[in-house]
Amino acid sequence: MERIEAINKINQLLGKDLRELAKNYEVTVFKDGKKNKGWAGHVIERYLGLPTNSAQSPNFGSWELKTICLKKKKDNTFTIKETMAITMIDPYNVKETDFENSHLLSKLKKQVVVARVWENSLEESSVVKAAVTFDLGDTAIYNQVKADYDLIRNTIINEGFEKLSGRMGVYVQPRTKGSGHGSTSRAFYARVSFLMKQVYPSLMITKDEDR
Repeated sequence: MERIEAINKINQLLGKDLRELAKNYEVTVFKDGKKNKGWAGHVIERYLGLPTNSAQSPNFGSWELKTICLKKKKDNTFTIKETMAITMIDPYNVKETDFENSHLLSKLKKQVVVARVWENSLEESSVVKAAVTFDLGDTAIYNQVKADYDLIRNTIINEGFEKLSGRMGVYVQPRTKGSGHGSTSRAFYARVSFLMKQVYPSLMITKDEDR
């Protein structure tokens, strides 16, 4: 299935509750009191008729599925709940590769991001609000993501991989990824501000929510 076909089909889920669909597609959300963190993505995969991918970010060749959570504020607008991991940072590859040929840019161009509403930790309901791609055709956004990458790359080259900090980057930050506080691995993360620019213009707001 090509990316445009997937997006068109996912758009038919706007306003639908993924928790209800989880029942229909027999996707386990909780087992022995522990949440299946990838349940929403698994529901969408089964809806699309694709084999469930056990990877954290299912890759379907020409595109990659990501799900993010939205939180409703008191004024009935939404904000992004948290940052989103894009891809791991391979220090050797980053040192040797400019942004235009980077794994980061390649990953961003592939992604289909599905935004769903997070109600609470019990995940009793989760309505789909948007399905978008990263709009890197916007010159200002592209240039800022490139600047963030260049900052990370130059830091690795001139100061070393261990000098990367989550404080770096306007849209994309390098952050620790992995189990335990002693983890030394790093990944590129999309900041909330970056996700808001990509997702917010496409959010489906119902009349009731817009009051």
